[in-house]
This record gives sequence, C-alpha cells and structure tokens, in this order.
Amino acid sequence: MRITIADVQNMKRAGEKIAMLTAYDVASAMIAERAGVPMILVGDSLGMVMLGHDTTLPVTLNDMIRHAGAVMRAGGRALVVADLPFLTYATIEDAVPAVRRLMQEAGVHAVKLEGGQTIVPIVKKLVEMGVPVMGHLGLTPQSQHQLGLRVQAKRAAEARQLLEDALALQAAGAFAIVLEVVPAPLGKAVSERLNIPVIGIGAGVGCDGQVQVWHDVLGLFDSKTPRHAKRYAEIGLAMETAVRSYVDEVRSGMFPTDAQSARMDEAELATALAAVDVAGKAE
Repeated sequence: MRITIADVQNMKRAGEKIAMLTAYDVASAMIAERAGVPMILVGDSLGMVMLGHDTTLPVTLNDMIRHAGAVMRAGGRALVVADLPFLTYATIEDAVPAVRRLMQEAGVHAVKLEGGQTIVPIVKKLVEMGVPVMGHLGLTPQSQHQLGLRVQAKRAAEARQLLEDALALQAAGAFAIVLEVVPAPLGKAVSERLNIPVIGIGAGVGCDGQVQVWHDVLGLFDSKTPRHAKRYAEIGLAMETAVRSYVDEVRSGMFPTDAQSARMDEAELATALAAVDVAGKAE
C-alpha cells in the first residue's frame, strides 16, 4: 500500500528515522522504490543536476510536471512530494493553479514550499483545500541570492525566528518540514518542539529524518561533494568506465558479437541480394 502523510507522521511518533531521497525520472524512482525509500522528493534541484543551471531559479512549472510525472510512472509505495518552483506561489491565486497542475497532471501526493510566516496564509489555504503541504526553512535555495549559500540561524535571534516560523507552519497545517543547513543543535531543538516530522539536510542527526540529492549520494558528478552529503558509491566513475569500454570495443570491432546481432537464413539473404542486384542492373 502507498505510504501516506499519516504513516510518515507515525514514524516520528514511533521514533523511526525517515529516509527521504530526491528522484527526477523513472529510473531513479524505481531504484529508490526498490531500496525502500519511504518518501521521494522531486526537487527543483533538478535545475542544476538534470538541466545544467547554476541555481533552482530557472526551473519552470512545466519542468516540475514533466519530471514529477516520470517519477510517478515508476509506481511503488513511496510518498512523492514535489517542489513548487520560484514565484509560483507568491500569492494564493498563483499557488492554486500551480498545485492543481502538479497534482492532476503529474499525480504527486504533496507539494513543498519554501518560507516561514510570510507563506503561512498560503499554506493554510492550500491545506484547507485538501493539499498536503511540506514546509522548507533554513537555507532556502530559491532565496539564495538574498540569503547566501551559508549556514543559517547561527545567532540567537535568527534561531528564535526559525523556530517561530516552524511552529507557525505546523499550526497552518504543514505535515512536515525540511530544515536545510542550520546548526545541528538547532535542528535537534526544532525537531523536539514540533509534533510533525522535521527532515534535515545539513541540520544534524537530531532531526526526525534526512533528505539527500540523488546525484550526491551516488557520486554522479566529479565535483566536490557538499559538506552535508555523503557519497555511498562512485557511480559516475563506474558509468564513465563502462562507456569508455563501449567506445573502445566499437572502435576495435569487438562489439557487437554474434550474441548481440540478429540472424538471417543465408539462402533468404542471397535471394534478396540477387533481386536487388538484378534491379540495379536493369536501371
């Protein structure tokens, strides 16, 4: 059976840590499903890891629908959450049609919005309409030009504001919150004070769960791994080695062999060639 937001919230109550992972296409989603990932995030991080942009800002609603739809077609049990792209939820009038398209066209189960008390009215309205909403606090990538790519809420006033924002999102009906790049003690404190799951990324082990980017976990890029990430494999290097072997075998004539080639009765081939040759001579 499909995992629901109630299941995820029960995991927190039971003290069970929640593993969340991004996915952007049917292949990554199928692997995540087979590995037992309970929550998949179709993040607007696809702007960087799939589309080659420097930030998440160029990602469009159509981009999100296309990739989220592919993830949903993988089938499985995971609860699938999709990001609302930059400025698609500036007002409730913007948010409703954007959410409608993500949930109807892509089929996702929930949406994620970045921001604190300023977006609380939008979260509350969406929840009233029956939309499961996940919040996102701390380093919010859609605001990176304003905040900078650095640890957030290191000072007392900032930490207090973040906690107040988290409590406000919970009161508005958010079923969970992503907490990105904040000091580990603050991540633990927020998780202990909220009744809903707090999913950390660079926020310490004290959070109720963790979310990581597919490409970081698998080592698909040769660039430096972010501090908050851990490479569990060097899949990028393995893929490069495999492709290099393919290129070498094509060049040397080792591939394809008879095993990778379709066969034909020699008599049939001879008849076909003879007919073509005769027709060619007649012309």
